[in-house]
Amino acid sequence: MGASIKYISYFLPPLAIDNVALAKGYPDKTPQDLFDISGVHKRHIASEGVLGSDLALNAVRSLVLENSDFSLNEIDFLIFSTLVLDYNSPTTASVLHRKLGLNLNCGALDLPQGCTGFLYSLSLASAMISAGNAKNVLILLGEIPTKAIHHDDIALGSIFGDAGAALVVSENQTSKIGKFVFGTFGEGFDFLKVEVGGGRNPINSEWIKKYDDQELNLPYGRIEMNGFEVLRFALKEIPGLLDRTLLMNNISISEIDFFVFHQASAMILKSLQRKCDIPQGKFISYFEESGNTVSCSIPIALKKGADDNRFKKGDKIALIAFGIGFSCIGTVIEW
Repeated sequence: MGASIKYISYFLPPLAIDNVALAKGYPDKTPQDLFDISGVHKRHIASEGVLGSDLALNAVRSLVLENSDFSLNEIDFLIFSTLVLDYNSPTTASVLHRKLGLNLNCGALDLPQGCTGFLYSLSLASAMISAGNAKNVLILLGEIPTKAIHHDDIALGSIFGDAGAALVVSENQTSKIGKFVFGTFGEGFDFLKVEVGGGRNPINSEWIKKYDDQELNLPYGRIEMNGFEVLRFALKEIPGLLDRTLLMNNISISEIDFFVFHQASAMILKSLQRKCDIPQGKFISYFEESGNTVSCSIPIALKKGADDNRFKKGDKIALIAFGIGFSCIGTVIEW
């Protein structure tokens, strides 16, 4: 018995900031300058007080409305991935379970994995179904990276956007989700992190004083990124990860119909496409209209690709994610 992605949807907050609006906060930058920096035309921003779980709930509502044959009563496990959980405890997944009114015999798990969160969740869902421990797994994703960006970080502010996504992974007679390849490079800690706000370095009065000029004093911490080192990591490790993913799934690169990488940045996507020698027509990129939405980026790209009729039944799609940790993961799915 195998597993497949049965339904997929996403939600973008109503407030969209294009480069004309964003440039008003940076007098020395033009809208074209911001696009040159980021490769993004607009990014969506969650309202004050809205968390990733709220965006995920909206994505579930869209999923239910779009698929009349689907019922939440079918779900027997819930996985939620975000970098900003609602509470230290209980799990946000259990809170979402209650809000959705899922069955009492349904398991619930948080998986705060960052940009690789979707594929890590997918690997867990696939394994649970293959082992006979679940039949329908709901994967929820919700990210609000814009709430942890300092106003002066124009590079980050122009790249990241908020979003929610929802997917159902279901039991299938033939496996549509391949084997997974993982990678963890802990030395990347200093190059992409949100160091303050957790148990090791909680937010204190010194932090509040330091960031009294920022919205709500950056209550979720501050994203710090060394863009050069992130790019270097991606170019060094991801081509090899792709090769291992294809080898693990006994498929050649020429047999892959489409490649969907984590929508990290325009520069990283273009550089990886060239480094991996992927034809433009096979390389899926929907980065310009929503930016880097962390764990939601691959589901958004898959849904937009489907809505644009780019995929047909039986297509082989390589999925590759990488990010904070540093971590990376790859697999191949059949559409």
